[in-house]
Amino acid sequence: MRLIDTHVHAWGADSEQRPWYESVLPPGWSGEYTHEDLIVDMNRVGIDESVIVTTPLYGRERGANDYTLECIAAHPDRLHGVGLVDFFADDVRDRLRAVLDHDGMLGVRMHAALEYDDAPTELDRTGDWILDDALAPVWEEMATLDGCVFVFPKAQQLGLVGRLAAAHPDVTFVVDHMAWPDGTTTPDSEPWSDFRDLAAFDNVYVKVSSLPRSSIEGWPYRDLWGYVRNLVEWFGADRLMLGSDYPWMDDWATYDQCLDWVTEARFLSPRDQRYLRARTFTELFDA
Repeated sequence: MRLIDTHVHAWGADSEQRPWYESVLPPGWSGEYTHEDLIVDMNRVGIDESVIVTTPLYGRERGANDYTLECIAAHPDRLHGVGLVDFFADDVRDRLRAVLDHDGMLGVRMHAALEYDDAPTELDRTGDWILDDALAPVWEEMATLDGCVFVFPKAQQLGLVGRLAAAHPDVTFVVDHMAWPDGTTTPDSEPWSDFRDLAAFDNVYVKVSSLPRSSIEGWPYRDLWGYVRNLVEWFGADRLMLGSDYPWMDDWATYDQCLDWVTEARFLSPRDQRYLRARTFTELFDA
């Protein structure tokens, strides 16, 4: 069965040609994790394709996505990308076009759960900067480009995502990491259950990803299965995508553990598995 990992990261060495803006690295890491490293790990685990989400390591300026573009160019049949831009830049329309103009680039990411900065790192689970009126050109341009916004909120911000989805029906939103469940959430109560309302918007999808970081039990992450069950019920598997968040998960799980928990989740039907593993992605992005 085809397997597409919809959320990975890769970056090069800190160099004069491509300097790190800030050392935003996985726990315990100090060096690079290159596209060559990623392909070796993908082959070892049995992953057909992956989506590289540009790391804040390179900031938000025009060169921020250069390494991601290098990765795609090196492996165009295996790798896709999601970019970062300065959403408040005066020339944001040009910057968005520059990202989406490259084959393999699927859209841009918004770290809604983090304070807005050149290299977002500080958690703000109630921040509302994604609703700023100054972002109107972003939504207009993304609708024109038929691009996707990969938004990373905490559960407390799901209502904000719903307001955006309602206001911009021509923009596709993908919520990263199931809004990152944590000790403040349960699958059946607010704020995380606001996903039920969000499911009413057919321009919203969800990544079932980064489970090892949210789990307190370890593989196969049974303490998170209630969240997954609800997402399947509310959205349908055809709007859900599987992702690892590797190698950010290296401190919590092996690469294969980030993904193969689905084989233990017997509540997922064979059809659910097909959509989670690849079909949702291929239908959404015509890949």
